Amino acid sequence: MSRKVIVGAAQLGPIARQETRRQETRRQAVARMIALMRQAHARGVQLVVFPELALTTFFPRWYFDDPAELDAFFEREMPGPETRPLFDTARELGIGFYLGYAELVWEAGQARHFNTSILVDGRGDIVGKYRKVHLPGHHEHEPWRPFQHLEKRYFEPGDLGFGTWQAFGGTMGMALCNDRRWPETYRMLALQGTELMMLGYNTPIHYPPVPAHDHLQGFHNHLCMQAGAYQNGMWVVGVAKAGREEGCDLLGQSCIIAPTGEIVAMADTLEDELITHECDLDRTREIREHIFNFALHRRPETYGLITQPTPG
Repeated sequence: MSRKVIVGAAQLGPIARQETRRQETRRQAVARMIALMRQAHARGVQLVVFPELALTTFFPRWYFDDPAELDAFFEREMPGPETRPLFDTARELGIGFYLGYAELVWEAGQARHFNTSILVDGRGDIVGKYRKVHLPGHHEHEPWRPFQHLEKRYFEPGDLGFGTWQAFGGTMGMALCNDRRWPETYRMLALQGTELMMLGYNTPIHYPPVPAHDHLQGFHNHLCMQAGAYQNGMWVVGVAKAGREEGCDLLGQSCIIAPTGEIVAMADTLEDELITHECDLDRTREIREHIFNFALHRRPETYGLITQPTPG
């Protein structure tokens, strides 16, 4: 039985905030994604990967003191009236997708906010959910910045851990944006057998705390994903929201990376763009049975510091 899955990385160009003259609504963003899904279907794609927070502009770049204004960026149900066409299209075309979005849930009378992704199969059913673990940025308003990065203020750290799901003929894993910079993300997934990891991101090219790193953003983006793919023997599909969004330049470079760490497909624009590759899930064995054979070579008894509580 073939374990090859044709994957499409569906990069999105900028999405404007609704208060601007462009008035880009969720419905418009969804329409753009559906257009990419139809392109993907024409190329024989079975799984489409969209970016992090794909339904709206990257709103953590602003400080909001009105909870209602902030909550307008969050989804209270999935699918909802505006996102259901994505699920209907998946069912119509028989292809699945990964989608990143802002999730609001009520538990015990309290609102909880997460940076979330879901995995949807070709029947239009949600088969997996992940909530972002490694939240970057800061808690308080820092007006010296040209733009804010308030993920730590607007989201809770994910409470679902790093899960895996049997879908598309293999073991699938999910992560979001800053998770890609942490080696533990890949290792936690690999230890559970993940063969293909999907990851959406929104990455500003300018980093206000350390502007000397601005020219390295593209290098670091690929460095961490290629290393994670190789050191854990898995496919990695990294997909950007790219381009100049609300005056903030976002990195593109959406890519598909083989278990050898090689980039096998990469976007070459900062706009809506679909790249594809046939991913042979059995290629994970090239690494996991030889170079990084966990059962043979890992020495977890020496790694205790990794799981000790964070100082302070």
